[in-house]
Amino acid sequence: MPDPSGGIVPLETRDEGTGRPLLLLHGVGGDHTLWNSVAPSLAGSFRLLMPDLRGHGRTPAPPGSRFTFDELLDDVYGVLDARGVPAAHWVGFSGGAMLALRAALDRPERCRSLVLISGAAYTDAHTRAMTDRLSATYAKDGPDAYALRLLKDLYYPDWIEAHLEVADRVRDGIEKLDVGPTIAWTRNVDRFDERNRIGSVARPTLIVQAMDDALIDPAHGRILRQSIPNSQIRIFPQTGHMIPLERPAETADAIASFVAAVDRSG
Repeated sequence: MPDPSGGIVPLETRDEGTGRPLLLLHGVGGDHTLWNSVAPSLAGSFRLLMPDLRGHGRTPAPPGSRFTFDELLDDVYGVLDARGVPAAHWVGFSGGAMLALRAALDRPERCRSLVLISGAAYTDAHTRAMTDRLSATYAKDGPDAYALRLLKDLYYPDWIEAHLEVADRVRDGIEKLDVGPTIAWTRNVDRFDERNRIGSVARPTLIVQAMDDALIDPAHGRILRQSIPNSQIRIFPQTGHMIPLERPAETADAIASFVAAVDRSG
């Protein structure tokens, strides 16, 4: 079937640091700036590739984009191909973790390892209800109410109260956001289910989960840990869905130590 989106989209990609390539994927509605507080601790040891996925950040989406996992991953493979990178360590957050997991299942030769942050092997009824409520809030009550709903659903309450400047940035960002790509990718995330294949992941995997994630129940971390052979898990207490923002130093340390260990093992 012809691809109505017009094929691979060249992704605007932040490329910095030196060393083994580390690919960092943001989640639905985000962009490469998710990694701003994590990247400085990693750039001295790794080459960081931080793309804006199609329809997000600086990368436009051509007419007909469907935001399927295959479509989004083809764009990401294009980032690696353009830089002569046959395989990278994949770090994915939320919807980006689902992309990374799918890549390891479909194209394991492109993945040296996986770090799945706030991810899941499938989207359950709870998460679908939460995303439905977010979409309905935007449609009915507008961007301000949508921003408030995001702040309540995605962040640990005590953390956001201590970082009100982040709340202001979220509100400002929503005013400029084209929600079309967010809604379209969310529809595909809502159908994500790799429970039947998860046991065949054959790459070293680190799972990073938050104890107080209101969007993706932390039990998904345990499911991933029990299903992926020889995987490891880090769980952060008093932390919401936005682990890279709420726990940047710990996130960077978890990524760096895990990936370095994988590289040392060959």
